[in-house]
Order: sequence, then structure tokens, then C-alpha cells
Amino acid sequence: MAYLLFAFILVIDQLTKFYISSNFLPGESVGVVEPFFHITYVLNPGAAFGMLPSARWFFVLAAAALLAAFLWYHKRLRRQPAAFYYGCVALLAGAVGNLIDRIRQGLVIDFFDFRIWPVFNIADVAIVLGVASMIFAILFRMKEMDD
Repeated sequence: MAYLLFAFILVIDQLTKFYISSNFLPGESVGVVEPFFHITYVLNPGAAFGMLPSARWFFVLAAAALLAAFLWYHKRLRRQPAAFYYGCVALLAGAVGNLIDRIRQGLVIDFFDFRIWPVFNIADVAIVLGVASMIFAILFRMKEMDD
């Protein structure tokens, strides 16, 4: 099941980025639910919120290290609560999705634009939901295992 989740997130992320880059020009924006939600094609050189725009290799190495750590600890992670394990899988899928962009073109394709938040993509959503799931597991599920 984890492999399916990983593949689903990665495929949806890459397909949406391919669609955006094939049908929009950088900076182009289309209102979906005016004035709240737009699809805006942004090429992000950095991390979240465009931070560290010239640290491409740091992000490539960080994602590669995350992938290596996941593979190294995979058997242990599978024995953790589902919320923690699948959170790790979602986090990894998001990291790999953005890693593919960084390796392929040096920039990450972002497109969800709520105008009150920096523009983001499916991989970013997977990372945030994965981390939230892991925090939930640490705070509630893993505590239950200790009791």
C-alpha cells in the first residue's frame, strides 16, 4: 500500500507540473475561484516561500539523504503506527517530486495560488500532510503504544 501511495503522489505531482509547464507561460495566472484561488505558473529556485534561492545543491543533497534514510530505516518504519509510516511515505514522495524538478531544470514548478500564501504544488501538499501525520502519530498514536 505504501508503494501505491508513493507512486500516486509522485505521478499526480509530475503530471500536474507537466500540464502547467506545457500550457502556461512562467508568471501566467488564471483565476479559478476569483479572487481567492488562481493557477499561477511559478518557477521556484528555492524551498518553501522561495527561501534560499541559490541553494539548489543543498536541496538536492537533502532530498537524497532523506531517501537514503527512509530506505535504511524502512523495516523499522513499517512497524510504527500507520499515521507515522504513511506520513513518512508522503513526505518522501513530495521530496522526490520536487527533487525531480531540481535535477531536471534547477527550479521547482509551483502553481496553486491562494494569493494570501506563497504559490505551491502537489509535492508541497504531500510534504505538509506527511509531516502533520507524523506529528499526529508522535503526539497521540505513539503515546498510546507506550501506555
